[in-house]
Amino acid sequence: MLKYVPPTFDEPIHQRLSDLFRERISSGEWNEGSPLPSEAELCSQHGVSRGTVRQALASLRGEGLISGGRGKPPVVARPVPSQSFGTFMSFTEWAHSLGMEPGQRTLEVARRPAGEELAGKMSLQPGEPVIQVLRLRLLDGAPTMVERSNFTAEVGKALFDFDTDSGSIFGYLTSLGVDLSRGRHVIDAVAADETDASLLEVAAGSPLLRERRLTYGRDGRILECSDDRYLPHLANFVIENTRQSKAAMARIPQVA
Repeated sequence: MLKYVPPTFDEPIHQRLSDLFRERISSGEWNEGSPLPSEAELCSQHGVSRGTVRQALASLRGEGLISGGRGKPPVVARPVPSQSFGTFMSFTEWAHSLGMEPGQRTLEVARRPAGEELAGKMSLQPGEPVIQVLRLRLLDGAPTMVERSNFTAEVGKALFDFDTDSGSIFGYLTSLGVDLSRGRHVIDAVAADETDASLLEVAAGSPLLRERRLTYGRDGRILECSDDRYLPHLANFVIENTRQSKAAMARIPQVA
C-alpha cells in the first residue's frame, strides 16, 4: 500500500493526495467500478483531515476519474479516452494511440460557395467555392464525434477521388503533398442540434464537447476550417505544461 508522504515544498496537501489517488487508478490498484475506501479509512491511512480527503476526491471527480457522491460511495469511473495536443490534428492517429479502431461514415462531400461567416474565418471572399465534408467518426464502432470540415477548393477537390469512408482525410491529403502543418484550436461546449442528435444517438440539446480548428499551410494560408463535436463521456482533451515551458493555450471569454 502506498503511504502518503507530507510535502517538502509548497504544493497543497490535498493536491499531493489527489496525485497519489490518480496513481492508484492508473496503476490498476483501484480498478474501474470498484469502490474507494471510505473517507474515514483514507484519513486514517494518510494522517490527514476529512476536509483534505474531500478536496482530493473532488479533484478526481471533476476530472471524471471517479463517480458517486451525494450519499453514494465514490467508485472508479470508466476511463474517458483523452486526446493530447500532440495528436490533435488527426482523429485516426488519436484512435490508434489508444489501441482503438477508428471508423467513419460519410454523409456528404459537396462543393458550395462560402457564406459570409465561413469566408471571413478562412480569409476568402464570400461566394468562393469550398469543399464541405460531413462525417460521423467512430471509436471501436461506437459513434463518438460529428465532423464538419471545410476545405479550400484547391485542397478539397482531391477528396472527390478519395473514399472518405476508408480512413483519414488528413492522411490522404498529406500523402498528396498537401502541407497541413499548423492548427489553431478552440474548445468549448455546445448543445446537440438535430443532425448531431441523430448521428450520435442522443437527445437534441444534449451537451457536446466542440473543437473548432483552423488548419494552416506552412505559408500561413488557411486550408481548412472545421467544427468537430464529441460525446463528452467518450473524449476529452489534455494539455501538459510547466511554469518553465508554457503551452500556447489561451482562455477566451465568450461574448453573449
